[in-house]
Amino acid sequence: MRVLGSLLVVCTLSSCAAADPPEAGGCADVIAATAEPGASGAWTLSITVRSADTGWEKYADAWEVIGSDGTVLGIRELSHPHVDEQPFTRSLSGAEVPAGTGEVTVRARDSVAGFCGEELVVELDG
Repeated sequence: MRVLGSLLVVCTLSSCAAADPPEAGGCADVIAATAEPGASGAWTLSITVRSADTGWEKYADAWEVIGSDGTVLGIRELSHPHVDEQPFTRSLSGAEVPAGTGEVTVRARDSVAGFCGEELVVELDG
């Protein structure tokens, strides 16, 4: 567990311990996350993903923010492979997180394997 500004990141034991790059047939893993509250109540999240991108045939093609009830609160589509940029970080502005929400989960999607990799739980303070 670590504190990043106004954000506390809590990761699962397996995601904190996962140091090796994923296998060629593997999933996309979320390995870091930051979140900043906006003036309008929307959040900006920056998510770092590690994946076994091989090109257009297999790559991390999205990540999403999920509420504790399973509701998808935001999705960041990734429009191209990141073969030579691993891990990589992309942001999403304007994620509508309901007032009073204490935490969200972030997970990444692989274009072939789907949502199957390591997720992070992000406690929100804002």
